[in-house]
Amino acid sequence: MTFALNSRRFWLLTLAAMLVAGATFSLGQWQLRRAAQKEAVQAAIEAKNSLSALDERALVATKNIANEIYRRAVLQGVWQAAHTVYLDNRPMNGRTGFWVLTPLALQGTGQVILVQRGWIPRNFADRTQLPEVATPAGRVTVEGRIAPPPSKLYEFKGVDTGPIRQNLDLAAFRLETGLPLLEEVSLLQTGAPSEGLLREWAAPNLGVDKHHGYAFQWFGLCGLVVLLYVWFQVILPFRASLRAQRRD
Repeated sequence: MTFALNSRRFWLLTLAAMLVAGATFSLGQWQLRRAAQKEAVQAAIEAKNSLSALDERALVATKNIANEIYRRAVLQGVWQAAHTVYLDNRPMNGRTGFWVLTPLALQGTGQVILVQRGWIPRNFADRTQLPEVATPAGRVTVEGRIAPPPSKLYEFKGVDTGPIRQNLDLAAFRLETGLPLLEEVSLLQTGAPSEGLLREWAAPNLGVDKHHGYAFQWFGLCGLVVLLYVWFQVILPFRASLRAQRRD
């Protein structure tokens, strides 16, 4: 063992093991911190869900409306059906089709919010054919939760302007339509299927379990490095030293 302590190889391996063990342990801690941050976000979402639902006037009067994401809302207004957009290549329950988006002019406010109304399959035989969606005329009541603007996919071409689009930017859509559209948020309509649309939206997945899994892997790797170091650099040399002493 004295020989090992005086060996350059021993100290190089010791330094390498310390660096690897320290790095993997730090990465495990970082994953735990990320999990804790996302757990706090999940708690905030649940707190929003427990609040009373916003109506159209309360929604428009909210100063930092983006802070109300995930809060329930019950809004009255009139559909602006002429500006309905079909976002292509959007899944629901493992099937690909359209997310149907229609602006809703909020009753008595002079403001408009984009509503993610639901999902509908597309006609794969004729990809230009629009599916039939029933859009009631007159005042309607729409229930849902405040949501970020529709997520964006990678675009293979320039900005779309027709009813079938890959993505929708709310600021550009406001200029295109001339509607006084809220740009920070949309409404994710919830409830049973209606008007030809499904609304089985996936629950927000913040990936907390994923971070816990990664942390377990990093800590496991750290423990493995320590065990291998102790076995090959301490235990085996010590046993070899004992055998040598017995032979002497």
